[in-house]
Amino acid sequence: MKKTFLVFITVGILVLVIPSCSFTLDGASTKGLKTINVGYFENDAPLVIATLSQDFTETIKAQIRSTTSLSIVRTEQADCTMTGSITGYSIAPVSIQATNATTAPIASASALTVTIQVKYVNNVDKTKSFDQSFSESQNFTGDPASQQNTLLPAIIKALSEDIFNKAFASW
Repeated sequence: MKKTFLVFITVGILVLVIPSCSFTLDGASTKGLKTINVGYFENDAPLVIATLSQDFTETIKAQIRSTTSLSIVRTEQADCTMTGSITGYSIAPVSIQATNATTAPIASASALTVTIQVKYVNNVDKTKSFDQSFSESQNFTGDPASQQNTLLPAIIKALSEDIFNKAFASW
């Protein structure tokens, strides 16, 4: 009887205490920041994909909106600014196969790489500002044109997460 009463009291305390605890798992730190100005990321790569600038700019904005309480503004007087450009878009062989002694080797796999130069200025804490290049690659087989529609969204998402973590997470 005494054991049952103790279990009942312990469960009751846990039911009252646990809902009042809160924590976040994203690690984002926007202490002192209320606004951010995210500029349009121009495509300055030698090989230009028409929608890449728009897709990346909207993805990084969506990442900021969904993960922080920052307001995205269009004024230069924001607490922080993020600008940059797409500086690289390339397809290169990553796996070469020799077919036989009389035929030239062929690429059995290729890599699509996107590089973005980002300048982040934190006007509240200047030590968190940076000007850095970020790159992401995805390997594929087959025709690059047919693979591009599936590879680019994954590359854009990975790049936006890397940039977001550099700007707002302390990992």
